[in-house]
Amino acid sequence: MAVKVRIPTPLRPVTGGQAEVEGAGETVLELLRELDRRYPGLAGRIFAEDGRVQRFINIFVNDEDIRFLQGIDTPLRDGDEVSIIPAIAGGAR
Repeated sequence: MAVKVRIPTPLRPVTGGQAEVEGAGETVLELLRELDRRYPGLAGRIFAEDGRVQRFINIFVNDEDIRFLQGIDTPLRDGDEVSIIPAIAGGAR
């Protein structure tokens, strides 16, 4: 099963500069673990110490936020597209 994963600019140094990689897994969690084996350090930038996705990281499967699906246990199918998107903060005072 192949899943396309879009990598945001801040995480690209971990993937050797690649903006898009392919991975596999039955769930988002399995996919991210598999990617971390290939790109060590990736999981450390996505997960907090308690194992949850950092609150400033958003993950989408086919443009659907996993927070409104089954979270990190959201199932994946061949051909799905996963986007990892860091939240943007700031603004005018």
